[in-house]
Amino acid sequence: MTITLFKAKIHRATVTQAELYYEGSITVDRTLLELAGILPYEKVHVVNVNNGARLETYTIPAERGSGTICMNGPAARLATTGDEVILISYAQMTPEEAEKHSATVVLVDKNNRPKEVLELPVMEAEDHVSVG
Repeated sequence: MTITLFKAKIHRATVTQAELYYEGSITVDRTLLELAGILPYEKVHVVNVNNGARLETYTIPAERGSGTICMNGPAARLATTGDEVILISYAQMTPEEAEKHSATVVLVDKNNRPKEVLELPVMEAEDHVSVG
């Protein structure tokens, strides 16, 4: 059995472009992808902080250090230039792997430059809720 856990996110990035007539996906500064541990073409959820829209798509790497966050194709209808978005990736793992898993959060400034990279702590046995 495997379970799905939060793997990484790029938190509150600013959309720099929206290209409606592109084939689809989200183009993301390669530096941000690497810091988060999100691969090119990896499936991500994109959550729009401004309007609450959520969508699934895949990443396309943009030039390293460019600060690019570009909504492509139909996703351009759900987020526009200037909106803040959260990109979230998940991973399938066994419960045993989950016990050792630590997630990554990349915090960015208004220009999508990395401010801080957080490694969330591994869940300890005492963090589990027991009943009975």
